[in-house]
Amino acid sequence: MWNRFVNYLRDVKIELKKVNWPSRSETLRYTFIVVGISLATALFLGALDFVFIRVLNKFIL
Repeated sequence: MWNRFVNYLRDVKIELKKVNWPSRSETLRYTFIVVGISLATALFLGALDFVFIRVLNKFIL
């Protein structure tokens, strides 16, 4: 059991050396893209919610 675990950790270490890690600037750029898309989506859904509430209030009241 212990031997299998040690082999697993060795394999993980070998595989992590093969990973192409992004640079700091790439990571920041991708982070800003994700945050920007998230904000745009939130604004879009908020606007739709606002419109639907107004329309439903016209029919209900």
